[in-house]
Amino acid sequence: MNLHSQLLTINGIQLKVVIEGNGPDVILLHGFPDSSQVWRNQIPALAAAGFRVIAPDLRGCGESDAPTGKKCYSVDAIISDIIELMRQLGIKKARLVGHDWGANIGWIFTGRHPDLVDRYVALSVGHTMAYRRSGLRQVMRAWYAALFLVPGISEAVFRAFNWRFLRKISNNHPEIEHWIENLSRPGRLTAGLRWYRDNTVAMLTMKVPTIKVPCMGIWSDNDSFLTEKQMLDSEKYMEAPWIYDRIEDAGHWMQMDTPDLINQLLERYLKLNL
Repeated sequence: MNLHSQLLTINGIQLKVVIEGNGPDVILLHGFPDSSQVWRNQIPALAAAGFRVIAPDLRGCGESDAPTGKKCYSVDAIISDIIELMRQLGIKKARLVGHDWGANIGWIFTGRHPDLVDRYVALSVGHTMAYRRSGLRQVMRAWYAALFLVPGISEAVFRAFNWRFLRKISNNHPEIEHWIENLSRPGRLTAGLRWYRDNTVAMLTMKVPTIKVPCMGIWSDNDSFLTEKQMLDSEKYMEAPWIYDRIEDAGHWMQMDTPDLINQLLERYLKLNL
């Protein structure tokens, strides 16, 4: 299915935004090393279920611009893009879904701006405070993030031996060639890694508010980057109804590994009368 997209000027840069369907607005936020393409199985399904689905390539990713200014990949900058995107599309309140870095952004966005979020679904990554306090096992699973913080060296490691590092840590996921094609473009690998570099201190020190809108967490049992604890502990930071689903036999990119199940869970939750 060809997805309809457009380029919107958001905060001085151009973002590619896929928009499909009509109905209540659902915004999908991807992570690294992805783009809106990671949602290609969810977009048509949710549109067919009666939603208007908005899936941006976030700054530095996919076909969107990759700025080079200081701290231009900070959480604040990305959240500002989401707010401006909603303003331009006339969205007063959205159902929000995030995965990986997009899930972390989604938690912070929802905590800061509960008036803009009808409900939130986090895939893989739990509430920022739960992640930070989830213990040694999670720290060990996130070892790769320390490498990402070293400019030049991390880029060289990624590209070496035909992107062997990325193939290894992703368990040679079927999406690998698409990732390599995207990240091989000038400046794109550095832009993606700057999501980590521009936010290191903030992720260790930022106080993220408790969540005042209903949320659903989804974690997959073969996720090699994230423990179940950091998702389960998200409930400690909720002041609204919380639902949790554990997906069996799926890796980190569950929306591609088990698309039918993820579509079913999302459609059911996003349609609930809360």
